[in-house]
Amino acid sequence: MDVEVSEARPEVLGFDEWVDDRFAALLRFAYLVTGSQHAAEDALQTALTRALERWGRVSRTREPEAYVRRMIVNAHISAWRRSGAREVATEEPRGRATVDATSTLAEHDDLWHRCLALPPRPRAALVLRFYEDLEYPEVAAVLGVTEATARSHVHRALAALREQQEEDGDE
Repeated sequence: MDVEVSEARPEVLGFDEWVDDRFAALLRFAYLVTGSQHAAEDALQTALTRALERWGRVSRTREPEAYVRRMIVNAHISAWRRSGAREVATEEPRGRATVDATSTLAEHDDLWHRCLALPPRPRAALVLRFYEDLEYPEVAAVLGVTEATARSHVHRALAALREQQEEDGDE
C-alpha cells in the first residue's frame, strides 16, 4: 500500500530519474523554441541547472515539466536579450531550379525558416500551441502571460507567417 502512494507523489521521483525520463522531450521542445541545436542545449542546461537548485519546490508542483518548460523559455529569452543582436534567420542558399521529390519536406523546411524569423515569444506560443498541442490556458501558463496574451501571440505569429507567404508568392 505504501508503495502505491509514494509512486503517485511527484516529489518521490528524484531529479536524475526525472531528467532521464523527460530529457529528449525537453531538448526537442527547447530546439523548437530556440531554432538551433546549440541554443536549445544552452537553454535546457540553464533551465535544468536552475531546476536542480529548486528541485524540492519544482517537484511538488502539479506539472514539473510545465515548470521546466517555462524555465527553458525564460532562459532563451534572457539569452536573446543579453546578446543584444536581433538576428533574423534567412533561408539557406540552395538551387530551387532542380525539382526535388521531397517537396513536402522542402515546404516544411521553408515554414520552419519563416518561424525562425518570428520573435521568441510568438514563436514559443506557436510551438506550444501547434507542436506541443497545448490549449491556450496551458500555453499562457508556460509563457507566464494571460490567456488573451497567449492568443494574441499565436494570432500575430500566424498573421506574420501568412503575410510572409503572400509576399513570397507575389515575387
